[in-house]
Amino acid sequence: MEIILLTTIIIGALLLFVSRLLPVEATALLIIAALAITGILEPAEALSGFASNATITVAAMFVLGAALTRSGALDRLTQSLTRVCGMNLRILLLILALLVAFTSAFVTNTAIVVIMIPMLFTICRRGQITASKLFIPLSYFSILGGTATLVGTSTNILIDDLFRQAGGPGFQIFDFTAMGAIYLAIGTIVIVLLAPRLLPERTSLSALLPAERSAKFVTELVLQSDSPLIGRTVSEVLESSADVRLLELIRGEEIVLGRRSHALTLEPNDALIVEGSPKEISGFLNSVSGVELASVVEDEHRVPMRTMELKLVEAVVLPDSPFIGRLVKDLGLNRLYNVKVMAVQRHGRQHRYQIRAMKVHRGDVLLLQADDHGLAALNETGAVLIAEGVEQTVRRREKMPLAIGIMAAVVIAAALGVPLVKAAFVGAALIMVTGCLRVDEVFRSLDTSTLLLLAGTIPLGVAMNHTGLAQAIVDGIMSLVSGSPPWVILSSLYLLTAVLTSFLSNHAAAVLLTPIAYNLGLQMGVDPRSLIMAVAFGASACFATPIGYQTNAIVMGPGGYTFADYMRLGIPLNLILWIAATILIPVFWPFQPLP
Repeated sequence: MEIILLTTIIIGALLLFVSRLLPVEATALLIIAALAITGILEPAEALSGFASNATITVAAMFVLGAALTRSGALDRLTQSLTRVCGMNLRILLLILALLVAFTSAFVTNTAIVVIMIPMLFTICRRGQITASKLFIPLSYFSILGGTATLVGTSTNILIDDLFRQAGGPGFQIFDFTAMGAIYLAIGTIVIVLLAPRLLPERTSLSALLPAERSAKFVTELVLQSDSPLIGRTVSEVLESSADVRLLELIRGEEIVLGRRSHALTLEPNDALIVEGSPKEISGFLNSVSGVELASVVEDEHRVPMRTMELKLVEAVVLPDSPFIGRLVKDLGLNRLYNVKVMAVQRHGRQHRYQIRAMKVHRGDVLLLQADDHGLAALNETGAVLIAEGVEQTVRRREKMPLAIGIMAAVVIAAALGVPLVKAAFVGAALIMVTGCLRVDEVFRSLDTSTLLLLAGTIPLGVAMNHTGLAQAIVDGIMSLVSGSPPWVILSSLYLLTAVLTSFLSNHAAAVLLTPIAYNLGLQMGVDPRSLIMAVAFGASACFATPIGYQTNAIVMGPGGYTFADYMRLGIPLNLILWIAATILIPVFWPFQPLP
């Protein structure tokens, strides 16, 4: 009975993860509640994910990475890229791979991508490079670099913890490095050769490219009752700005499309839906009078703004942003930061009206109107990534030696055999004690989405072992592949993990398949580390969709990508790395018989 209940919970969780009907955090909490309420696990066991070594270690690594970022330790590395902005695209991709992969091996790849995006904006503008050729490779390089060490990705930390819980010896910090380096080299060659051909040339953010090629947004203009434009034709009004295109006119319940509306005489409360770049929209507003931006989202407590100091910028909603799931009108941006939302871009498409009632999704691009002070304050929250035009976070460069020294000490201690959870936790404590980060910055550095996902899914692995579900699945697999060589099972396990990761998340796939891999190895009578490594590398092979890995979601807005763009490059990359993993994993972790 318990196996049936647990299977139902897992299927329900998978459906919620794939459909995104609920935030992943809510799904994780529902998993905990379901395991406790059904009696599959005791309450303490259901909540064990919060006290798990993996959760604590990942949280500590977030703090250590944030300290490196705040101190400016990573800035010099990223700024070196600006010196090569005039180089050939493939050479630039190769240099980007080396830089991003090295830093991602020790710092969370989410932080690396967020730091690199503004730098790549500058490179694209100076070198006349299309942004969409660089941002997916940026994400992929960070993912590949994270596979090279135990601390490079939270997935490796999670799998190591699950392995130890099951009774295995676990992994050391550099156990992944030899295989990870070859894996990275193969992936880099594929990306450098194929990305310039397969990725589209697509405009994304207006700050990225010259004005004539900037991204288009749609907004709504409503005529006030006393507007001097009333009585004039639509065509006469649009003559003031040939760059802004009229999409439709809304009058009461009637909608008149495009040029059919040009001969109409304007009336009070008419709504004009116009399309243009931020600069074009701003110029049009300055050339007309008696209209209000209906799509501009203001709070009830309006804040006066000095028009001469305003600028239009675009901001990407980050995966762990507190804005996700909230209505645009409820964000309070105008009240808190004197920032107004003018339009929303989602998956390359613009949303024309009812912006106030839209729910914010991760990866959304918001067109914002504000002054420098308001934008800088909003940028400090870490809720969005403001591309360019705003001073970056103030760096504490005097803390740079401390931040680098503490991170190096954590890595060295782990390499010498100190349990990673102890080394990372002590390092995070030292970051606070030495003032590299303030207490509020420490809490802001924690990716609550990742931590809650870990805390919610780790008990699933416990329950699978507790109920015997993992062993039942292993028995079923063994009956199907009886007589097959071990490498066939390893290859199949890698492929299954990669597919699940693409549509769920890397953590969910790792939690579900690590217990199966461990028990499968025992059933076959071989060292289970090779099969667990197949899960580890497969869980990081999220290249075909923007769903399973946070960095893929982050670059979607800046690159102006669609779902198909990830598949175009990601599917060939996944297939090649699948073949490579099938060959290489048994070389580094042979199928040795158990003693």
